[in-house]
Amino acid sequence: MVLADDRILEYLYEEETASPSKMAKSGFVRYTSSYISKRCQKLVDHGLLRNLGRGVYTITERGEMYLEGKLDTAEGSPDRVESAIDESRPNTGENHEQA
Repeated sequence: MVLADDRILEYLYEEETASPSKMAKSGFVRYTSSYISKRCQKLVDHGLLRNLGRGVYTITERGEMYLEGKLDTAEGSPDRVESAIDESRPNTGENHEQA
């Protein structure tokens, strides 16, 4: 992940769909449309964006999870989603020991 990726994801989170040229013209994603296009393809490869065709992209649920800090995309770390389960609370209903 590079800074451009974050900006692309943030833009698409707000706008829902856009082409690399529209993102470049917006001023929010301050890179050339050809660089944005390359980064969008990388983000598609990692499941963070979806190509809708004709050069238009949208953010995926996985991309939204990344923006919310629930997905670790650091190089060398496995893709994982933070659990919504509070593991500090006692587990009721499962794995009861019998006397």
